[in-house]
Amino acid sequence: MSTVFIVGAAGKVGRHLVKQLADKQHRVLALHRRAEQGPELEALGATPVTGDLTGTDVAALAAQMAGTDVVVFTAGAGGAGVEVTNAIDGRGLELAVDAARQAGVRRFLLVSAFPEAGRNKGMGEGFENYMTVKKRADVYLAATDLDWVILRPGTLSHAPGTGRVSAGPAIAYGDIPRADVAATLVALVEHPEVRRTIIELTEGDRPVEDAVAQLART
Repeated sequence: MSTVFIVGAAGKVGRHLVKQLADKQHRVLALHRRAEQGPELEALGATPVTGDLTGTDVAALAAQMAGTDVVVFTAGAGGAGVEVTNAIDGRGLELAVDAARQAGVRRFLLVSAFPEAGRNKGMGEGFENYMTVKKRADVYLAATDLDWVILRPGTLSHAPGTGRVSAGPAIAYGDIPRADVAATLVALVEHPEVRRTIIELTEGDRPVEDAVAQLART
């Protein structure tokens, strides 16, 4: 079993991921910012780790990541504005990547954004900044020597997970339940041979495990 350090564990995808990893007997270290989130994450099966991406540094975060097999970055500003987006989705990702490298963690999974998200919908300047920041984050991670995977889910939904997805380097845009994004991340944790690749993800017809196993063979 792997030790997985989740940045953004208290988020909507993060909570699904904590529970699914713990249910499969992985050890989960869950980074969270607010005190009340600790007991909630512990109840889901994680070991809570207190930290704030906007108030820490590389050395401190690397110390918290020590002994980890995989870092999953699923933190996000959640529409809180341009400055918060820049701080979390941008500088926060760079901080986490640098910390993982300093801690000797080889594998890094990043939840990014589908390129077609919000296109032609007049989402506004804040959303355009969000997409720009997400792309820069992808570029930053991809330029490292880590065993990275960039996962680009379609529009996230609250619908119950189906356990079935469409996944590949370039697929048609669509929706995806958050639970199925988490399930795909679990499968990627368990398939370390899938590395240094970008995966687009939507709801589909193929079981998650089969979809990721197929990516491992390509």
